[in-house]
Amino acid sequence: MSWQIKVPGSTANLGPGFDSIGLGLSLYLSLHVTPQDEWEFIHTGDNVPTDTTVEHHLIYKIAKQVADQFGKTLPSCRVEMTSELPLARGLGSSAAAIVAAVELANIICDLQLTIEDKLNISSQIEGHPDNATASVLGGLTISAMDVNGIVDTMHVREVDASFVVFIPDVELKTAESRDILPAQFDRSYAVRASANGNMLAAALMAKDYVRIGHYMEADLFHEPFRAKLIPAYSEIQAAAKTAGAYGTALSGAGPTLISIIPSNIADAFVTEMKEQFPAHKIVLTTADTNGSQVTEI
Repeated sequence: MSWQIKVPGSTANLGPGFDSIGLGLSLYLSLHVTPQDEWEFIHTGDNVPTDTTVEHHLIYKIAKQVADQFGKTLPSCRVEMTSELPLARGLGSSAAAIVAAVELANIICDLQLTIEDKLNISSQIEGHPDNATASVLGGLTISAMDVNGIVDTMHVREVDASFVVFIPDVELKTAESRDILPAQFDRSYAVRASANGNMLAAALMAKDYVRIGHYMEADLFHEPFRAKLIPAYSEIQAAAKTAGAYGTALSGAGPTLISIIPSNIADAFVTEMKEQFPAHKIVLTTADTNGSQVTEI
């Protein structure tokens, strides 16, 4: 018996929805899992780590942590891993790996985790619920996590738009991107930043795409400080708007940018952006609607 685990990547924040708003994307991390006598990881493709040492492997470490949490012994497996998610680019590669590891522990240890368990465990490990909830559920998620690590999520499965990601050929670790943020904000500044986040969340729930685009570009929490770390940040945002995007924001902590666009302009938009930004990998995608999926093979 073996299993296929397929987990969508994600974009987070969408501007001012800092550490709270996530969106599952139709770009996937896939594991083919087969029980065997010893652990073995096999990586295929460009978007996976070169180190396959079991003890160092994020998926092994998280799966073992989850098994230990429930008092189970983690059986050995052969894991073949492929990914459409470039590492350290702001497309939720680490959260997808965490969710995949939770799914792995769940199936081979027969933990019978609920969706709520998966949301809580993956968000607690990730440290915030935006990417993790989007990878578990797919679609749009707006989440809060309390001091005990319990996650509350509003979920919209369908998003009637397309997305274009602008991926530069540079990595940006989330820790580095967080270090540049201010430790605190003045009250009046925080009120304005929070109001923009509230309006983005409301516009997303209402599927008001013009407002979504406006508030994606009205962040005050992180983008004004991170922008100088991002290749062609202002140029891409301006060009995308001219070409018909509703709005453009950092994907997570960056350095990737993401535009939300009407689906009927997708091909022309991508062609124009590729001409203007040849140094970026430009990928057209949509919102994933299924979240993490496990299939017995």
